[in-house]
Amino acid sequence: MTESGRVLVVDDDETVRDVVRRYLEASGCTVEVAGDGAAALRAFAERPADLVVLDVMMPGLSGLEVCRRLRRSSQVPVVLLTALGEEEDRIAGLRLGADDYVTKPFSPRELTLRVGSVLRRARMPSVEPVAAEVSDGDLRLQPGARLATLRGVEVPLTSREFDLLAFFLAHPGVAYSRADLLEKVWGWDFGDQSTVTVHVRRLREKIERDPAKPTRIATVWGVGYRYDPVGT
Repeated sequence: MTESGRVLVVDDDETVRDVVRRYLEASGCTVEVAGDGAAALRAFAERPADLVVLDVMMPGLSGLEVCRRLRRSSQVPVVLLTALGEEEDRIAGLRLGADDYVTKPFSPRELTLRVGSVLRRARMPSVEPVAAEVSDGDLRLQPGARLATLRGVEVPLTSREFDLLAFFLAHPGVAYSRADLLEKVWGWDFGDQSTVTVHVRRLREKIERDPAKPTRIATVWGVGYRYDPVGT
């Protein structure tokens, strides 16, 4: 069983929509489907979902464009469906704020498990118990409210970005490999480690004064990444 919730499934292939819908409903989710990007945006505007399963390759509005437009007003978790071998689409989707992806052809059971994982993490106070509030200089994180502020202004973070930042703040000064972060933040013991790279890049764009010269999230060459507190 996965985490229950309202899921919007967007794919131009009716067979794919039907199979995904049946598996997710069997796991306890309420599912709405859309056959193209425009219909998906209308459906989400009328009844916001807890998670969106979104095919990248669709006629008209592509899945990437739909993801871009969703991110203008919502941090709803997004799981992309991408074609096998289309790495650029996966990376582009992650850069736009997608939380996860599954490559076609895919196992409906795997997709159901991924959806459950993303829903659970979106609802968790943080990746692990931390203080009610964590601060580092002008950066403040409230795990219970899933709220991050920088210099008093809210920082819009996806659920994965929030979890990654919460993990970094809970473990300052410790270097972690991408595989370590994939396991501890994503809960995966295997997977594409470029997911971590893209999320680190997005976090830097949101919390660093100069993302090209980060002072908080440092690259440890040959290892991975380390969070260095800036203090007051």
